[in-house]
Amino acid sequence: MSIPIDFVDWDRLRIFLVVVEAGSFTAAARKLDLSQSAVSRQIGSLESSLKIPLFYRHARGLRLTEHGEAFYGAVRSMQDELSKVLEQIADARSHAEGPLRITTTVAFGSAWLSPRIAKFHKMYPDISVSVLLADSPELDLLSRQADVAIRFDEQTRGELIQQRLMSIRYHLYASKAYLAAKGVPQEASDLDQHELIVYGGGSETPWKDFDRILYLGRDANHPRHPALRVNNVYGMYRAVKSGLGIAALPRYIVEDDAKLEEIDLGYEIKAFDAYIVFAEDMRGSKRIEALRTFLMSEVDEEAAFLDDKLENPLAQASKVPVCLRCRHAHKPEEDCVFH
Repeated sequence: MSIPIDFVDWDRLRIFLVVVEAGSFTAAARKLDLSQSAVSRQIGSLESSLKIPLFYRHARGLRLTEHGEAFYGAVRSMQDELSKVLEQIADARSHAEGPLRITTTVAFGSAWLSPRIAKFHKMYPDISVSVLLADSPELDLLSRQADVAIRFDEQTRGELIQQRLMSIRYHLYASKAYLAAKGVPQEASDLDQHELIVYGGGSETPWKDFDRILYLGRDANHPRHPALRVNNVYGMYRAVKSGLGIAALPRYIVEDDAKLEEIDLGYEIKAFDAYIVFAEDMRGSKRIEALRTFLMSEVDEEAAFLDDKLENPLAQASKVPVCLRCRHAHKPEEDCVFH
């Protein structure tokens, strides 16, 4: 015998979701600003309507039954679909508004993105921004853990749209105090006598050749041994600033730090492309379009103010003509998701 759908009360379903995620009636009651007995009664009423138990009750909290797991999946899916529709309705209004969750790496988000959020907020005060910083694992855009990402490798999943934002070139840096004590390396082989800081510490390097400093001027089968591995670029910067040694860092994180000095050995360390990425079903989002336009403008504005004699850290990685609208190299007549 089927259960009629008209028994559903969204308030009870919302309470059910909070209880599952909180793990106990007590914790859920605090989040909902209700009494523990009120939360317990709502769950009991829901179980009575379904004629099955949704939770195992034990001294350490609650655990979903097999039927409870299935019901949670269905209710969570309903909530996600409802959120998508509400966001689409918001995006159909005359101006950009609503929540916008942006995810990127800790270093890029802290040093480049976050300082620009104040300007973005002034331009779009009705967009409520959350910046979610994570190096690994990346947040899943398709399951709506975030709305838009800035990532540093090309995405292969067809449900994701990506747009090239800029290229970021890495350079060798050390503190002036370190170089005064150890000397300034003049060629790659001199790195054998220096302390080196690289990405690592139990994590895979985020991009190929990220630790090229260990191989410059050497046989690839006999890399140098680093003094320190850190699984975060900002952590590498702080280690360099402390005087530990030399590391390859992006200019956006070093900026005008007077305590650091760039080391030029005549080698290109590495350049990485940064991409704006979002799910296909967010293509028409006015919030994402506002962010995309803003970030493109920031990149162009920053590049315009750089001295022509200095290497542009945001310069294009190649001399191939790049479409000013999508930032990809393609012929004008070729298809583009942004045309």
